[in-house]
Amino acid sequence: MHADADSGADDLIPLKILIAGGFGVGKTTMVRSLSDIPPLLTEQPMTSASIGVDDADAVPDKMTTTVAMDFGRLTVDGSLILYLFGTPGQSRFWFMWDELARGAVGAVVLVDLRRVDDCYPAIDYFESRKLPFVIGVNTFPGSDQFGESAVRDALALTSDHPLMWFDARDPASSQAALVLLVEHALERAVVPS
Repeated sequence: MHADADSGADDLIPLKILIAGGFGVGKTTMVRSLSDIPPLLTEQPMTSASIGVDDADAVPDKMTTTVAMDFGRLTVDGSLILYLFGTPGQSRFWFMWDELARGAVGAVVLVDLRRVDDCYPAIDYFESRKLPFVIGVNTFPGSDQFGESAVRDALALTSDHPLMWFDARDPASSQAALVLLVEHALERAVVPS
């Protein structure tokens, strides 16, 4: 969508961004920290039905889980608005990802280095669809023990995929992840001749 010279300064360019990753990695927290409206959250209490299905060992205090999506909005300035869609992390809800990804400019894939395997499905999903993504290593305890090279090796991540450490609870840190994603998506965009 382009704002042409005749349009008013109040015209907003909307961008859809996904926040993805495994179960309990901080997607809802990130949407909450960024949204300038009360976010729509589809969190429900975890029940005994999730025992053996959701691995909550690394997040023992987690009492709720996203069952559809999270939605938030971040108005950047008078011309840009970001619509944030947090994906559900459990495999039983992955069928919704195709619909959530439709029209997205890219994704921030959150990683908890205590559970690296949980981010592989999101990375594989975005790679297979050629959708730009960046890796956001959420600063859970122990995340500072590994350097960028070790994390890239563990994720089989090429140098053309940006990687950063951030704190999903901190709006400024989360905004830095969004900026990195938008810059990456712009670099990958094909400019018509």
